Amino acid sequence: MKRVGFFRSIQFKFVLIYVLLIFLAMQMISAYFSKELEEKLLTNFTTSIKDRVSFVAFTIQEAMEKEDDETSSVEDELQFVLDDFAEADDIEDIRVVDEEKRILASNEDFEGRVTDAQTTRTMLIKKELDTIKVDKKGNRLLVYTYPIISHQEVLGVVHISANVETVYKQINEINEILAKGTGLTIVVTAILWVFLSQTITKPISDMKKHAQAMTKGNFSRKVKVYGNDEIGELAKTFNNLTKRLQEAQATTEGERRKLSSVLSFMTDGVIATDRKGRVILINDPAAEMLDVSRETVLSQPIVTLLGLQERYTFEELLNEQDSVNLDYSTKETPYTLRANFSVIQKETGFVNGLITVLHDITEQEKIDMERREFVANVSHELRTPLTTMRSYLEALAEGAWEDKEIAPHFLDVTQNETERMIRLVNDLLQLSKMDSKDYLVNQEWINFIDFFDQIIDRFEMSKVETITFIRDLPEDKLFVEIDPDKLTQVIDNIISNALKYSPEGGKVTFKVKESESQLMVSISDEGLGIPKDKVEQIFDRFYRVDKARSRQMGGTGLGLAISKEMIIAHGGNIWAESKEGEGTTIFFTLPYVNMQEDEWI
Repeated sequence: MKRVGFFRSIQFKFVLIYVLLIFLAMQMISAYFSKELEEKLLTNFTTSIKDRVSFVAFTIQEAMEKEDDETSSVEDELQFVLDDFAEADDIEDIRVVDEEKRILASNEDFEGRVTDAQTTRTMLIKKELDTIKVDKKGNRLLVYTYPIISHQEVLGVVHISANVETVYKQINEINEILAKGTGLTIVVTAILWVFLSQTITKPISDMKKHAQAMTKGNFSRKVKVYGNDEIGELAKTFNNLTKRLQEAQATTEGERRKLSSVLSFMTDGVIATDRKGRVILINDPAAEMLDVSRETVLSQPIVTLLGLQERYTFEELLNEQDSVNLDYSTKETPYTLRANFSVIQKETGFVNGLITVLHDITEQEKIDMERREFVANVSHELRTPLTTMRSYLEALAEGAWEDKEIAPHFLDVTQNETERMIRLVNDLLQLSKMDSKDYLVNQEWINFIDFFDQIIDRFEMSKVETITFIRDLPEDKLFVEIDPDKLTQVIDNIISNALKYSPEGGKVTFKVKESESQLMVSISDEGLGIPKDKVEQIFDRFYRVDKARSRQMGGTGLGLAISKEMIIAHGGNIWAESKEGEGTTIFFTLPYVNMQEDEWI
C-alpha cells in the first residue's frame, strides 16, 4: 500500500487545523483588544485635554467678562494663560475666539477671524465638540472646541488642536507586542500539538499497519492499547474484530474447502453466474462436459457458453422452471446434456446470480431410445405371427378345416408361428433374467476342445451338404471353467447365423487359439458380410442388417444379444469382423489358465 506523505497525513491536518484555530482566536482577541485599547487611549487623551481646558476655562471666562476699556489687559492675560497651557508637548494649537469669531489670543500669533465650521457650530449649539482630523503633514489631530458661556450668552470659544499620533504610536507598539506573542504562541502550540496529536495518530497508524497485515491474511497481530479513552476503546474493538474475522475466515475457509471438494468430486457440472449473467465459477466436470477451459469462460455470458443465445435471454433463464436439453450431438457421436437452473436470491428478492447444473443424459437418452425401439420391436415381432395366426384360424373357422388339402397347411403355418412366438418369449425371459442380479452361471471345468467338437459334430450331421466345415483346433486338451449349457447356446446361435447366411458351396471355419490368460474362439462364414458402420450393432437387441431376410429365416434378432450377455457373464468378450461380400467372423474369448492334464486327474 502507498505510504501517506506528511503533508497528507491526519497528523498534519490536526496540527494545521489547531494552529489555524489558535491563529484565528488570537487575531480576534488582538482585534478586539486593539479596538478597545484605541478607544480607551483616545478617550483618556480627549478627557485629559477636556479636563485641562475646563481647568483654565474659568480664568478665560473672568478675563473676557472685564470692561471694554480693559481689553488690552484682557488679551494679555489670555495670552499668558494660553502660553502656559501650550507648553504641553501634545498641544499643537490653542486659540481663544470671541463671539464675533475674532482671535483674542493664540500660541501661534494667529490674527483675524476664525471661519472653521466646528467653531461656528459650537457657538450656535453652545456645546463642546471634538473631532479627529488629519493635517497637511498627515498627522492626526484632535480638534476640540469649548464654548465660554456667561449668563446664557456665548462670550467666545476655546479652539484646541492636539496631536494624537503618540496615542496611535502606543497602539502600534502594543499591536507589535501582541503579534510577536501570537507568533510565539502559535509556534509553541504547534510543537505541543505535534506531540499531542501523536497520541491519536500513533494508535491509528498501528491500526492501519494491522489492517494492511489483515489484507494479507495475517490475523495474529494485535493493536497496542495506549489508554482507556475513545482511541483505546477503538483499539480494543479492533482487536476483537480481528479475532472475529480470524474465526470467520477459518469457518469460511473450511466451508470453501468443503464446497470445493463437493464441486470437484461431483459428477454433475456446476456453473455459477453474477447478477448480469457472467460466469464466475465453473467446476471441472462442467468444463469437461462443455469441452472448455475454466480460464477462458470466466466472465463469459452463460447463454453464450451454453449456446442458448438464440433461444433464451439471461432474464428468461432466471424464470425457467423446467430443464433444458442441450444437444451437442454429431453425425458420429450422440451427446446430450440436461441443464437445470436455480436462481441465487436474497431474502429481499434481489437476484445475485444463477446456478446451472449440467447432467450428461446421453446414455439415458440412448437407453430411452433403445427402450422405445425394444417395445416397438417386441410389439412388431409379436404382432406379425399373431396376425398370421389370426388370418389362418379365421379361415379354418370359416370352413377351411374341412378341406383336406388346405387345412394341414394352415395348421402347419399356425404351429410354426406359435413356436416362433414361444422362442421370442423365451429369449425375452432369458434376457430379462440376465439383466437382473439373480442371473447365475453354473460353471464347471471341462475340456473345451472336446466340448467344441461335439457341438460342431451336431451341426455337421444336420447341415446342408453344400456347406463345408473346416476345423482349426489344437490337439492338446484345454480346460476352462464354463457353464456348458449357456456356452452351448452361445455357440449354437453363432453357428446358426453362419449357416443361415452362408451361400451354397460356402465354408464355415472354426478356430481356437490359446494364450496365457484366455482362449480365443472364432467362427467364420463366407456369407454376404456386414457393412462396416453396422458391425458393432449386430449385438444389439432386435438389430438385423437385413430385417426382411431375417424374418423369413425365423430369426428373432436376440440371439447375438443373448450370446454377448452370456460371454460377458463368463468374464470374456465378444466381437465381430466382416467385409461385405466376403463373409463375417465372430470372435469370443474365455478366461483360461494354462495347466497340465495331470493336474485334473
